[in-house]
Amino acid sequence: MKFKYIKSLVMMFIASQIAVISSCNYLDVSGYFDDTLKYDSVFTSRIYLEKYLWGMANELPDPTAIFGNDVTPGETATDEIFTLNHYNLFHGKALTLGLVSSSNLQGMNSWTPAYKTIRKCNEIISRIGECRDLTPIQRSEFIGYCHFFRAYAYTLILMNYGPAVIVGDEVMSNNESSEYYSRARATYDETVDYICDEFEEAAKFIPADVDIANYGRPTQGVAYAMIARVRLHAASPSFNGGPSATRYFSTWTRSTDGAQYVSQTYDERKWALAAAACKRVIDMNRYKLHTVEKVLAENATAGDATPTLPDNVSDAPFPAGAGDIDPLRSYSNMFNGTTYPVQNREFIWGTYSGSITEFTRQSFPLFMGGYNSMCIPQKVIDAYRMRDGKSIEEATEGKYAYSETGNCRMQENFSGYRVLRGTFNMYVNREMRFYACVGYSGAFWPATSCNNNNFRNQTISYINGANAGMDKSFQNPLDYCVTGYVVKKYIHPEDNWYNGDGSTRIQKTFPIIRYAEILLSYAEAVNHLSKTHTVELPSGHNYTLSRGANMQEAVDGFNMVRYRSGLPGLEPEEYTSEEIFEPIIRRERFIEFFAEGRRYYDLRRWGTLEEEESFPIEGMNVETNKSTEFFARTVVNHADYRNRVCDRKMVFLPIDYNEIKKSPLVDQNPGW
Repeated sequence: MKFKYIKSLVMMFIASQIAVISSCNYLDVSGYFDDTLKYDSVFTSRIYLEKYLWGMANELPDPTAIFGNDVTPGETATDEIFTLNHYNLFHGKALTLGLVSSSNLQGMNSWTPAYKTIRKCNEIISRIGECRDLTPIQRSEFIGYCHFFRAYAYTLILMNYGPAVIVGDEVMSNNESSEYYSRARATYDETVDYICDEFEEAAKFIPADVDIANYGRPTQGVAYAMIARVRLHAASPSFNGGPSATRYFSTWTRSTDGAQYVSQTYDERKWALAAAACKRVIDMNRYKLHTVEKVLAENATAGDATPTLPDNVSDAPFPAGAGDIDPLRSYSNMFNGTTYPVQNREFIWGTYSGSITEFTRQSFPLFMGGYNSMCIPQKVIDAYRMRDGKSIEEATEGKYAYSETGNCRMQENFSGYRVLRGTFNMYVNREMRFYACVGYSGAFWPATSCNNNNFRNQTISYINGANAGMDKSFQNPLDYCVTGYVVKKYIHPEDNWYNGDGSTRIQKTFPIIRYAEILLSYAEAVNHLSKTHTVELPSGHNYTLSRGANMQEAVDGFNMVRYRSGLPGLEPEEYTSEEIFEPIIRRERFIEFFAEGRRYYDLRRWGTLEEEESFPIEGMNVETNKSTEFFARTVVNHADYRNRVCDRKMVFLPIDYNEIKKSPLVDQNPGW
């Protein structure tokens, strides 16, 4: 993670005090011991040790780099984003094109930095007693952070590669035989248990909160939330004896003893462990969903007032309804830079992100200094509900009926947003998260930081020949909006990329994990309980959990996410059974966490990767110069779509061939 507030100090320190480590991983000991002679200086001072600790954290892959320059597969490796630009920048795209192999991970090797971090954590833990100017509290805190980052490094391995090679507290010696460095992988469940134990240990010592200057550092709540995320993955079908576990991993066994890497036997208790981990975070009463107060018409400037709620949405005060909040601002202000991050109690773990800020440029049209290429498939557009909570399939009549013909006759202004007169009816009366996230043809872009009126307050159109049409990509033929939709989730109304005339971008904050995830994960875990389970967590928290006893609490949390978006809560018939509620939860996660990096992992844990990736990449007909023909569902006509591949082996990335070569006991991931 990129801790900007210490980056310059860390880099100066590393340059002057510690030789740069150039090794591949913990198995390649030759490089790791380039800096052993410098370790003595690290442990002579608390200041040096602290810089070394945060420098180590800074070497981990940037969790906010989900769009491009992504070390872990990001948004372009999913069905959420489609871009024509090159996979040298959008590494995740290389996976969808079948270009990733064990000999070329196309820039997505998180195995290496993870093990570098693990080794450094072990070094600090083993030698921290040499640092004489640490107070007992400081020593405990440093050790806690080492346990946290060690757990986080193993989590990166688990999510992207599956079972890890667990080295415990061991610091590898130098000049040993090759057999010494050859270690077999643990099973998936053993890796999960080790990670959760490490986060539990970290939570004992790291602070419950951090000050403004240290925003982005992990806290006790972050450790607990990460346990909830890992436990939910472990309980999911692909890793818990479901049909996808059989499809993906039934023949994958450890070469040393024949152990099954991924369990083929369903264990409901894993869902109970996930539910308990979520409930512990909920019970901390430290976090809440981000909301912005409702703006009354009598107190608002033109177009600034909060819109009236549909009749079927509770107007009770939040969290029992949406009566006193502004749903659009409540969601959008978290991501576009409006809300000051330390005031946002929904971000359990957030960090300032230069990467997110930079990649907003990919969504801007060329004439505003952008690249017009961070495109959204029609599938995502269709997932958003109407304003009254109905799906587009259900909304066949009434005030909020869905239509793919005609245009709206009146302009609608609400919450500082404009739905212009003449907007295609497909985009009218949609839920507020749609307007927060999607740039469609005919959308209004304020971009007010630019002083030149030709580049601010613009209506953007992707019709060929219009101001953002494909014919405008003459400098780079790939810089056009191939679906007719772009990501606007992180774009502030002031943001503009035009070169000059005052154009600026508001700094963005990225949620590594937020409270909405805990609420939806809790609902998912409770939904799968058919029996009563008693769970005692290492922290001393005890929970007795069952679907019958805990479902209402889970539904209340789920409804909070819905109310925050101005939608109605669940009807009882929507959660009467596990089978009915499950697809509703999955759709909600798809919408709520759009463009946050979660979809890649959700499809894999659910075992729906091949099914979801089989949907065609559709959008509007961007090749036409006629408005009457543009608004028609059209399959993307480009080789980058036709050449997309999806194979069951893509559940995990391959381990780099050089790592396998160095350690014959490390089995490669299936299919690679």
